[in-house]
Amino acid sequence: MKIYVKIMPKEGVLDPQGKAIENSLKQLGFADVQEARQGKIVELNLDIKNEEDALALTREMSERLLANMVIEDFEISIIKDDL
Repeated sequence: MKIYVKIMPKEGVLDPQGKAIENSLKQLGFADVQEARQGKIVELNLDIKNEEDALALTREMSERLLANMVIEDFEISIIKDDL
């Protein structure tokens, strides 16, 4: 089962990378950019068939290692196979 974990800075947390992206885009003429935030995506392939078990395991991995729970939030997405 393929799972994506999207990790982003919490609202109100300083995001210097996002600010640098925002400023650079504006300097390049993209005046409509109001805000940019930088995060990360972690792709996991799990040998688990049950979605509930996969979500629970991924949540534990995210809380213990993948995300810094003090300054980051995460979202988990299961990618369905088209078979």
